[in-house]
Amino acid sequence: MQTIDQVQQEIIDEFSIYGDWMDKYAYIIEQGNALEPLDEVYKTPENIIKGCQSRVWLQTEYREGRLYFHAESDALIVKGLLALVLKVFSGRTPDEIINTDLRFMKEIGLTEHLSPTRSNGLLSVIKQIRYYAIAFKAKEEKN
Repeated sequence: MQTIDQVQQEIIDEFSIYGDWMDKYAYIIEQGNALEPLDEVYKTPENIIKGCQSRVWLQTEYREGRLYFHAESDALIVKGLLALVLKVFSGRTPDEIINTDLRFMKEIGLTEHLSPTRSNGLLSVIKQIRYYAIAFKAKEEKN
């Protein structure tokens, strides 16, 4: 399995192929379209991420010391952003998630090209993922 840094570098390299932001947005949408749809059973109020302009659901499962995330959004760009974030975080240990410097967004220029509301929504998703990691780590340490 690749490290989180290797996955981030892969995303950065993939984005470097595209010269302009229209192509990059098309690539982000393509990533979202490839995201496995979230089962309707998980589209519940408790799985909705607050702080997102569009609706975003994040479902988490914890197996064998690793967190697995599944997400969906009703907005195409957001769905693509979720796909990128899940590519980095899903299948990782709580410690890996907590200690990750999420650099790929800045390095591909995402932070400058997202609207403030979309940027805030993405940060809300990342905060929620880190919150789950902290909660599962605490639960692990209790047992």
